[in-house]
Amino acid sequence: MTEAIFPPLLPPADWTAREDLVALMAALGGENARYVGGAVRDTLLGIPVKDVDVATVLRPEQVIERLAAAGLRTVPTGIEHGTVTAILPYGPVEITTLRHDVSTDGRRATVAFAEDWREDAARRDFTINALYAQPGTGAISDYFGGLDDLAARRVRFIGDARQRIREDHLRILRYFRFQARFGSQPADPEAEESCSELAATLKGLSRERIGMEMINLLGLADPAPTVARMAELGVLAVVLPEADPAALARLVTTEQAQGIEPDAVRRLAALLPADPALAEQVASRFRLSGAQKKRLAVAAARDGAAGDARPLAYRLGREGALDRLLIEGADIAPLRDWDLPVLPLKGGDIVARGIGAGPEVARVLRAVETRWIAEGFPDAERVQALLGEVLSGQAG
Repeated sequence: MTEAIFPPLLPPADWTAREDLVALMAALGGENARYVGGAVRDTLLGIPVKDVDVATVLRPEQVIERLAAAGLRTVPTGIEHGTVTAILPYGPVEITTLRHDVSTDGRRATVAFAEDWREDAARRDFTINALYAQPGTGAISDYFGGLDDLAARRVRFIGDARQRIREDHLRILRYFRFQARFGSQPADPEAEESCSELAATLKGLSRERIGMEMINLLGLADPAPTVARMAELGVLAVVLPEADPAALARLVTTEQAQGIEPDAVRRLAALLPADPALAEQVASRFRLSGAQKKRLAVAAARDGAAGDARPLAYRLGREGALDRLLIEGADIAPLRDWDLPVLPLKGGDIVARGIGAGPEVARVLRAVETRWIAEGFPDAERVQALLGEVLSGQAG
């Protein structure tokens, strides 16, 4: 396979023609600012760009002053680290002053502002994220071989991989996420060896940061091979020791076969054993939302046989049923273009048949509903007949 060759020039893209970005760069001064990171990388790869980041030699107070003079609103979102967010008509843009690390402890860094572009690039994580593009000309500055790595689909740390990880332990999980999204095989040996050697450092990070990174990884097109590699290298055992990578691979295969979009929470559920209490513990550990915790618990209550799709969906809701069915490798065709029905029977209908209000109404309602589900959710006329049968049986 011949590697792609990327010229040191950013190709035209929708975002580069945004009028608000043109105005932003003009306010900063074209020689003072460059586009950086994901927007440059993804444009070279032909991937739609979601967020645009700008690096600048200007200090934060200068950025605010210049944008205010141009009538552009700013928010000091991370001003202690040199980041100001410009609020633009087509989306916010983070503008960060060039920096170098003064000290790091694996969780946070103390930084000082810099004026050298290469110095700023040297503190970034991967070569493919340290690409800068000049506004207007699109000329790309590549200080560490990022263009060659991008062409080879190689995810490589800048400089010494172990040092980069010691600066920020989360870079271990970021490496695997980027490898799953952009990387080819075989992976960079130094990167893998370093992640494996320093895996235990992840224990010093907040569970929330780990959970967020894992969710981002699991939401990619096919993270299964990468998650399996994390297990082989001893990384997965640190962040999610309960995980079964083989179960994730089976789910991804089922999703792809049935045309289902990736879903990070469902994939996390597949990784976990069928244990609702454990699923809730993992959700709490990763600081997931209440809805996500409930969803994991519902999926974990599976018994190995999903059963009929429509009754399952009626009982659990569409999302819960899809999770169970897909994790079990079952067919979801019965749920396509099918809306969850509503039982066409109310308590008042039962009272009108001579049943006194109270617990007996609820019992009759449940009995009719059970038969209605078993018969495949028939229409209101049949429900009335079922009600008559239940009442007749009660009388008998």
